[in-house]
Amino acid sequence: MAERGVRLTYETSRQWCLNFGQTYTNELKRRRVGLGDKRHLDEVFLTINGKRSYVWLAVDQHGNVLDILVQGRRDKQAAKKFFRKLLKRLQYVPRVIITDKLTSYAAARKEIMPHVEHRQHKGLNNRAENSHQSTRQRERTMRRFT
Repeated sequence: MAERGVRLTYETSRQWCLNFGQTYTNELKRRRVGLGDKRHLDEVFLTINGKRSYVWLAVDQHGNVLDILVQGRRDKQAAKKFFRKLLKRLQYVPRVIITDKLTSYAAARKEIMPHVEHRQHKGLNNRAENSHQSTRQRERTMRRFT
């Protein structure tokens, strides 16, 4: 616009983004490469306001974060809630679920998704473990979330 002699203010740019930004976002999401059929699931504990909370995270095989859930417990009911939320949002069942060796995953999978292959191994779940790095770095910087 500057080459053509048109002067724009920051407010004009902001209004343009508000009007057309969502349209561009929707189009980019539509063109995005399809999500993989593998899910890497993991949980990590954080201290928020002095209370221990667990962040449940689902990542696909390409490293895209699919869903995040913060809960105060790490048991079978929490895993079932996370599975239901993940299935509701994605609207299809994955082929493989890769987790660490937390037994809550296996118990919840048997009830929610009995036909899905479940791989439990410490080394296979690195994709989800790496997604926690930004959260851990922010927690270290802030000296715990408050």
